[in-house]
Parts: sequence; structure tokens; C-alpha cells
Amino acid sequence: MNDKELLPWLEKATLGDESAFQLVYQATHQDVYRTVAFLVYNKQDIEDIVNEVYMRMWRSFHKYDPNRPFRFWLHGITIHLIQDWKRKAWRRIRLFERNRQMTCEQFDWTDRTVLQFEMQHELFRLIRQLSYKLRVVIILRYFHDYALEEIADMLQIPVGTVKSRHHLALKELRKRFEIKGGDEYVY
Repeated sequence: MNDKELLPWLEKATLGDESAFQLVYQATHQDVYRTVAFLVYNKQDIEDIVNEVYMRMWRSFHKYDPNRPFRFWLHGITIHLIQDWKRKAWRRIRLFERNRQMTCEQFDWTDRTVLQFEMQHELFRLIRQLSYKLRVVIILRYFHDYALEEIADMLQIPVGTVKSRHHLALKELRKRFEIKGGDEYVY
């Protein structure tokens, strides 16, 4: 369902219609879940963040401008909540379990079939190795098809910073791809 088809349901949801909210949720949940799963590794954290996205969406409907794309607004909420979560997680790491948490955790995808439809496993593994700042730009650019200016707006950083991170991410992916023996992969 595209943004134009969602608009009447969004208007009903802003008036408190729970069935309209449920329809909006069903139309967008998979996309929000995948976005969070690309950027956060712990399954419980993914679930918590996705739930918080929809709670914040419900509380913020009055701020939504129908002249702007709904999914852009929803992705903005999603990215800001992920950034808040990462900031809080970093504080917890520093305060409580610095040494133990600094070790690399094994990543556990729970919904592998969804991911297989989006991109080949090896390329995703390489993307996952990027730092968060580089990874979020790549996910928003290539997974959600946002322009660099839109990404800058969503992340609230200068366009030049987005371009720099985009360039560094692609450079890092190329380097890692070549190390893995890139000629055996076909994209």
C-alpha cells in the first residue's frame, strides 16, 4: 500500500480510529521491522524499538504533515528511536559492563526469509560489518531509496557529512568485497 492509499486511513487514525491504525500498522510493520533489524542486532531490542516506533507514531499523528510522504516521516521516527536506543545502550555499556559488552556479539537473524528476498547473504554480511554511521546511510540510500539530501534531513546532519559517509561506506564495501574474492559473486 503506497502513501496515497494510506492517507485516508491515516486521517481516520489521527481521529482515534483503532482499526485504521491497525491497517496502517499492517501496511508498514514489515518495512519498519526490517529497517530496525538492519541496524540493531539483538532480537529483543528489535521488538522493543519497533513497538516504540508505533507508540510514538500513535502519539505523534497530530505532527504529521500530509503534504510530506508518510513513510519518510515514519522512517524518521524509526531512525531517531534507533539513535536514542544506541545512545542509551552506550551509556549502559560504559556504566555497567564495559569489558564484557565490548566483545563482539554473534548476530542472530530471526527472520532470514525476509532478508533473503532483499539481498544476497554475503553482501548483507559485509554491510553489517560497517560502523553504524556508515551502515545507516547505506540502508537508507539503497534499501529505502532516499536521496542524500533526504538522508541528511532525516539524520539531522549536513549533506556533506552524508556524502562523506556514503563514499566511505562504498569504499569500505568495495575493499571488503575484493578481500573476499569478489569475482565469485554475481550481483
